[in-house]
Amino acid sequence: MKRPLLATLLLGSSVALAQGVTVPVPRPLPAPEKPATATVTKNEPTAQGFTPDKLARLKVPAGFEISVMATGLGNARMMHVMPDGGIYLTRRQNGDIWYLKDVNGDGKFEATERRKVAENLKLVHGLDTRAGKLYAVGEKTIWVMDISKDGGLSVPRVFADGFPDAGQHPARGLLWGPDGFLYASFGSTNNDTPTQNPEEATMLRIHPSGKWREVYARGLRHTIGYGWHPVTKTFYGFDQGSDWHGDNIPPEELNTIVRGKNYGWPFCYGDKNPDPYTTTANIPGKITKAEYCAATQGSTLNYTAHAAAIGMKFYTGTQFPAEYRNDAFVAFRGSWNRSEPSGYEIARVVFDAQNRPEKVEPFVTGFVYEEGGEWKQFGRVAGVAVYTDGSLLFNDDQSGVIYRVRYSGK
Repeated sequence: MKRPLLATLLLGSSVALAQGVTVPVPRPLPAPEKPATATVTKNEPTAQGFTPDKLARLKVPAGFEISVMATGLGNARMMHVMPDGGIYLTRRQNGDIWYLKDVNGDGKFEATERRKVAENLKLVHGLDTRAGKLYAVGEKTIWVMDISKDGGLSVPRVFADGFPDAGQHPARGLLWGPDGFLYASFGSTNNDTPTQNPEEATMLRIHPSGKWREVYARGLRHTIGYGWHPVTKTFYGFDQGSDWHGDNIPPEELNTIVRGKNYGWPFCYGDKNPDPYTTTANIPGKITKAEYCAATQGSTLNYTAHAAAIGMKFYTGTQFPAEYRNDAFVAFRGSWNRSEPSGYEIARVVFDAQNRPEKVEPFVTGFVYEEGGEWKQFGRVAGVAVYTDGSLLFNDDQSGVIYRVRYSGK
């Protein structure tokens, strides 16, 4: 005798359940959170062009002196110094790469000592070299170019492609690691909401063939400057915290970047602190923000909120005093949503005798100042590099200036 269709369906369901088929369990409702209110300020110091007289405003520690190696370079972002003193410079807004070399040894990059060597590279930013080739990363592509003896570059070839959209954070980092793999950072497309792309807000590790890659670390909102300590080979990076959460949170973070770790963005900041201004309902698989943050990796050091770290470079030269060896220098581009501006400086990450990061302190300051009740600035610093003579170079992407800091002992 045939069973009615409804009875057949019910029986089939019973059999399926008896065989251990999992019934979907509704996701728990988010835990309640207290209301959080932030006082936020949009405060962009008035931009001033660079003029030679402004150099006197800059302050460096006793015994150091600062000079200008080049002006008029436009949107100068990241630099890479070659062993012979040649420098590759990316200009993100222009989508090109320049080669600079002080041929006559006068301490400046004259107009005749600079030339464009690559172009039509959309949002090109981070760069590094390996085995006679230059690698550069743009919005969604990493290119590779052969380096000629005179510093010229071959036509760019695609090394890897299909990376996340740029969104709010189009500046990408790029650096070859001591393990022979290429590390590239891709920031979040928005301020404080996770998205579906698993490669967004991450540090990626890319095979030297460019054919496969992995998410090395996640929960990094915008880590552009990073590197490995010259002695311990520990991987460090400076992450930019979210905007519009008040003057003092979240801080800028120096993170010890470890494979497989989650650094908390957008729900946590600093040492696993829950961010009261992000939406709990967006947390994947966790009930409370505190529980989620407890499972993340906390920061190693914190610095002033909204200072906006861009470039970071470990000092391996010998021109500076011995206590600076193996410390890191960071370019903080400067805030735009803080009552009193932060950043607009080069800072030093001081490492102790055991090569552990101890503190962050200002090194070059004076780019931002208050005058007549108005905040002004004349430099948005970006790239940092160690020159062949051991001096420190950094650039300003607003006026296109390359500065040089040397130790004179005076």
